[in-house]
Amino acid sequence: MRKLILFFMVAFFGLNLTAASASGAKIILLISEQNIEGPRAAWWASEVDLSATEATLAGKIIEAGYEVVEPQELETIIKKNRAFRILDISERNSVKMASLSKADYIVLGKAVASSGGTVPQSNMRSCFANLTAKLIRVKDNKVITYLDASGNSVHMDVITGGKEALVNAATNLSQKIINALNKEQGLSKESAVKPEGTETGEKGGM
Repeated sequence: MRKLILFFMVAFFGLNLTAASASGAKIILLISEQNIEGPRAAWWASEVDLSATEATLAGKIIEAGYEVVEPQELETIIKKNRAFRILDISERNSVKMASLSKADYIVLGKAVASSGGTVPQSNMRSCFANLTAKLIRVKDNKVITYLDASGNSVHMDVITGGKEALVNAATNLSQKIINALNKEQGLSKESAVKPEGTETGEKGGM
């Protein structure tokens, strides 16, 4: 009886360890961002850090058990190749960068915020954000899936409202990315995150 219990305990912890190690893949986030009334920017093309979109995605993805590569870790690699410092970095060069940093996946895309009309009987402005991205497996340069998400906010200041909308869109997209990564890593359906809201799921392109 003791041997049987021991066997099941070993099997149980072995499965948990396998799932934990499977979800420890390294991810690079390459999401250019443009807030309302601002220029489009990206950390790999300038001195800025992760955008509000990427910071939100990073937090959610790390919570799910994955590792997100910090911009500082890629500083030397980027400085050695001009192609890595282009705002509209190509899929080919993003994969090359990821290979040099030993990352497993790339989330490549763009996030754009825009302002709408004034809320009736107030001085609040409606703000919206759209986020499109594709998840790329580095080892064979294969696009796993195309994803999109949207977010909105209402604020007196359109720049602040735009940032809030971008964060909301990133939160929605993060759930879809995690689900795709879990499926790719072969994790159980129970560990997948259910998307919130009614945003469109997957698309055929960016």
